[in-house]
Amino acid sequence: MSFFNSIGRSMTRAQRPKRSPTPTSATFPPVEMPPPKPSEPSATVAAPKPLYLCTPFVEAALVKGNFKTIVMLPKYVDIMEWVAVNIFDFYTNLNEFYGVIAECCTVQNCPKMSAGPALNYTWINQERKSVHLPATTYIDYVMTWIQNLLDDDNTFPTKAGQEFPPSFPSTVKHIYRQLLRVFAHMYHAHYHHILHLRSEPHFNSLFAHFLAFGREYELLEVKDVKGTQSAPVGVGQLWEAWRQMGILEG
Repeated sequence: MSFFNSIGRSMTRAQRPKRSPTPTSATFPPVEMPPPKPSEPSATVAAPKPLYLCTPFVEAALVKGNFKTIVMLPKYVDIMEWVAVNIFDFYTNLNEFYGVIAECCTVQNCPKMSAGPALNYTWINQERKSVHLPATTYIDYVMTWIQNLLDDDNTFPTKAGQEFPPSFPSTVKHIYRQLLRVFAHMYHAHYHHILHLRSEPHFNSLFAHFLAFGREYELLEVKDVKGTQSAPVGVGQLWEAWRQMGILEG
């Protein structure tokens, strides 16, 4: 179902042994040394597979089966209300997860908002320039911005009979893109912390639900999940793995 159509369309060197006295040139005739052989290029070492793609972690989940049935619009429920409620839930749950590992996400550990070996997200500042921020700062900006929107009755109305604004679809799509970036950073830079807490089934299920909902209501672009060939998003591989496992649909 298209959400938009429905509303209006992260040696020292060993000591050398003592040698015997060096013979002088009078002892031996000069010997021509062969020219050194050119060194062969070293083989490229493949990057290790991220933990979230390794068995059994990639399969860890609270919900078994396809997420399609979970995200379907219930009968007699307005699609605007359904999207708004789910946005609130995704934000609340992700914020709680980040709060648990926030002490590990420092300026020293995460100087940039990384989401892959070659991908760092940038923030648009007040001068409309893209700037690199430490992940902790970036995420604080995102979560504060979303909280302010959720608290704004003009964006997320809470009174009976109050209409959603015409800008609501584009607003929630922007929210979704920023939440995806927080997920992507946490998987890339902090998944080992989540494993230490034994919370990977919960976190995986939350992210799979988030992806399924975003695709169902066209809040999420595939390019945002996968990135580009030169700067892929780490969780793009997780998306593909879950699709192959039947957890997510294309």
